[in-house]
Amino acid sequence: MKYITTKEVASKWNVNDRRVRALCEEGRVDGAFKVGKTWMIAEDASKPYDARKTVKKEYLGLNSNFSMIDALKNEIDKYRPLSKNIVQSLREKLIVEWTYNSNAIEGNTLTMSETKVVLEGITIGGKSVAEHLETINHKEAIEYLETLIKEKKDLTEWTLKNIHQLILKEIDDDNAGKYRTENVTISGATHIPPNHMIVSELMQKLFIEYEKEWNDYHPVIKACLLHGEFIKIHPFIDGNGRTARLILNFELMKYGYTPIVITKERKAEYYEALDVAHTTLNYSKFVQLISDFLIDSESLSLRIIN
Repeated sequence: MKYITTKEVASKWNVNDRRVRALCEEGRVDGAFKVGKTWMIAEDASKPYDARKTVKKEYLGLNSNFSMIDALKNEIDKYRPLSKNIVQSLREKLIVEWTYNSNAIEGNTLTMSETKVVLEGITIGGKSVAEHLETINHKEAIEYLETLIKEKKDLTEWTLKNIHQLILKEIDDDNAGKYRTENVTISGATHIPPNHMIVSELMQKLFIEYEKEWNDYHPVIKACLLHGEFIKIHPFIDGNGRTARLILNFELMKYGYTPIVITKERKAEYYEALDVAHTTLNYSKFVQLISDFLIDSESLSLRIIN
């Protein structure tokens, strides 16, 4: 990838050099990095959307009661730091179940036990290379999330693309980590994702909302909006669902909540709740569904801890 200076970018974007440097300092230029005192920017980086033009959306169905969820979290916190054996046991169980269910929702035919075996490095006869890679890649994406949280790094467009790149690694390297350049539909949904020409702009608007407008919401609400509005844009040609479920859990884990597993058995309910949110901005069904999964996850953790 070719990198250019702020002066070259300023000319390309028709703004002054100082404005480009300010955008870099604010972290709003995708992938920009500093070498000494000089900012280097990818030649194909998109011009950041003007945040002053963003119109605040009026989401519905956000007045949920999270007292049970928070009570369970507080009870788990009483046992922290957890023993290494418990942490390892919970983590291994989570990775297998999260990977199996997230991939199964997208059509992967590996069973739960086969998923576990593949994660241990064994090949399953009769299963495609892509299905094996989806399993291995998903685990690596979870590990990347764990690193981001451990290092207290934020979710940005850059880290989002890194997550997606891991999901499609060696499956579709041409599209891994890159916004789509063609239009798509979502099978069985009423909502039609936006034209590919405005995906970059919409993703910038999404991150403005995420970083500036959602911080007063309960973490569960923020996680639900992040997942739902990301899927609504459907920015990638493939791998959107798995990426959305990863960033939802990133948000929960960042605030100290246990990650959840959206099970394939509730796939239809999951898709329906998302479609309602996308077509009406009413997130009540989706928030309730995610809350159910979170209560299940926290309750399981407590049973294992006790």
